[in-house]
Formats: sequence, C-alpha cells, structure tokens
Amino acid sequence: MTSAGTPTRLGFCITDLDPGGAEKAIVQLVTRLDRSTWDPIVWCLSGQGALVDELADADIPVTCLGAAGMRDAHMVWTLSRHLRRRRPALLQTFLFHANIAGRVAGRLAGVPHIVSGIRVAERRSRTRLWLDRLTQRLVDRHVCVSRGVAEFSIAAGLYSERVAVIPNGVDGERFINATAADLSEFGIPPGSRTVIWVGRLDAQKMPLTLLDAAEIIMQTGDAQTHFLIVGAGSMQAELETAVRQRSLSERVHVAGWRKDIAELMKAADCLALTSAWEGMPNVILEAMAAGLPVVSTEVEGVRELIEHGETGLLTAHSPSAVASGLQQLFADPERTSRMGLSAQQVVKQQFTWDCVARAYSDLYCELLQK
Repeated sequence: MTSAGTPTRLGFCITDLDPGGAEKAIVQLVTRLDRSTWDPIVWCLSGQGALVDELADADIPVTCLGAAGMRDAHMVWTLSRHLRRRRPALLQTFLFHANIAGRVAGRLAGVPHIVSGIRVAERRSRTRLWLDRLTQRLVDRHVCVSRGVAEFSIAAGLYSERVAVIPNGVDGERFINATAADLSEFGIPPGSRTVIWVGRLDAQKMPLTLLDAAEIIMQTGDAQTHFLIVGAGSMQAELETAVRQRSLSERVHVAGWRKDIAELMKAADCLALTSAWEGMPNVILEAMAAGLPVVSTEVEGVRELIEHGETGLLTAHSPSAVASGLQQLFADPERTSRMGLSAQQVVKQQFTWDCVARAYSDLYCELLQK
C-alpha cells in the first residue's frame, strides 16, 4: 500500500469494451472503487468500444491498444511498456485474452501483484484451459464469478489456494424502476404472455433450444404466448432463417441487439435461459432485479442465484424440459408472481455492485499488505 493520503494505483486490463457481461462488470467495479484509496487505470487490448465513454465520464483514464487481433503477440510488449510507465501496484485482468496477455506483460513490467478474472466455465477450448494452467504461477489470485466456475477451474488444474469467488452484481434500481416497453413494435399484441430470452447469439447460449421449446408449447394449443429473443452474434442469421422455415414468425420475434433491456424485461412475463455452460449469468441477475421469474438450464452460477421453486425453476438441457418449466409458470400466475418478488429481494440484499466493489477492494488490500 502507498503512504497515507496517496491513492494506490490499480491497473485493469480487459480484452474489449463493447457491451457485454464482463465489460459492464469492469465499468461497474472501477467506477465504484473508493477514489481516496484507489487510483484506477484501464487498458483495453482492442479498439475503442462503446463503454469507453462511461469510464471517461467517471474520470478514469482508458487506453485502447488497438491490437490487430487476439493472436497479435506484439500487444504483450505494448501493454508491458504502458505498465512500466504507469507502475500500478496491482493489475486486475478480465476475459481470457486479457488474462494471458496481462499475466505475461505484468510480470515483464515488474507489476507486484496480478489478479485474473475468470468469468465462465470454459468448455469450448482445451487450449485455453492449458494456457491458464501453463501461466498460473504468474497470478496471485484467480477470481471466479461463482462457486461453480471455481470448482470447474480447480478441476481443470488451477491451484485451489489461489482461487477466490466474488459474484457478479447488478444495477438493481435501473431494473426495478424501469418503465415497461411497448412490445407491439415487435408484433406482440397487448395482453399477450411474453417469454424473453436475452444473450449473445452463440452456440454456448443455445438459442435454438428456445425455438424447439416454443414449438412444443405451441403444439399444445397455446395461442397466447410470444417469445422475444434479444441479442446479436454469430448465430443471428441462422436463428432468423430457422424462425422463417418453421413458420414461427408470428410468435417468435428476433429483436437483435437492444440497449433497452430493463424496459423490455419489465414488459415480459418471465425470462428463459437455455445455455450449455455459464459463469454467473448477468441476464438472470437483471431479470431478478426486474421481478421476473426465471426458467433456466442448470449451469454454472445459476443455482447460486435461483432457489428452485422459490425464485425460479431449474431445468435439464433439453427443449422439452425448458418447455415444461415455462408451462409450470404459466399454470400458476400467483406462484409465478411470488417467485419474481422473492427473486427481487435476493438481488437487493446480496448482489449489488457496491457489495462487489467492496469485495474486490478487500482482496486488493489483502494482497498489497502482504
């Protein structure tokens, strides 16, 4: 720690600053740190992202390194030069590429402490797991967003004594106080029941599972339920084609990327999450803050948020299981409403960003005092 009255300089490094769960998390964290104690600086490996302005508005220096690609080894040396010049006492990294580049660049620059942020149980790439293991001696702490991710990471070979858990948070007031959107712009008639799905359109999130579940529900004669899919990604064209080919366009609405998530959630009746793996889904925290009951596949971090039958429903990884969970909610509106209110209380008490910032601050103090 620096002398009394002088804030300790902290470095933060993330792969990009486009809107996403980890990217929003770093903004929430650094803007809530006590500036009389900490002096945060942010580096982004890629180009200018949409969240840069939020950091700049909070008077937090941000440098985008403009890496040609995530395989651009030169960015390690570039980042190392920046770190040597600004001399942070601790470097916190988020997302895989920033984790690896930050570890190497930080040690080359002589940064005393490095903290790695693990946001997801990485089931897609064995190479990433191998690189995590190979470079783990460069890291003082691996901060996982859930116990599920921590258990996965330890099983994958990370030293258990260097693994800690700090959950995600949510800006609860934004979702609690949001005004419900008018869903008629998507072709959803007033009074309809709406299931909302929010996320990156990617194989990990399994959006096609929601289409399969929607078909099962419609085949029962349900003429009331609509499905609103919000997000962008590599599967968007495939998803839109599937909706047309299955003649689901009147009931399944693909909205693309939207910034009014809070308002859309306020207008919906429940949230569905169909992921194959996760870390701690921000979208579930946001739905809980909005008072929405959740039907989710049982993936990492979800059981730490959802108490089955009390604040939502957990299902197996199949369209029929997701459809069954949604139908259980539809069948008992009073129970569904109680679940949403209970979920909202959990978020208010346990998952605020101020709580998250305090937990990170305590960890930084612990490491620096050593």
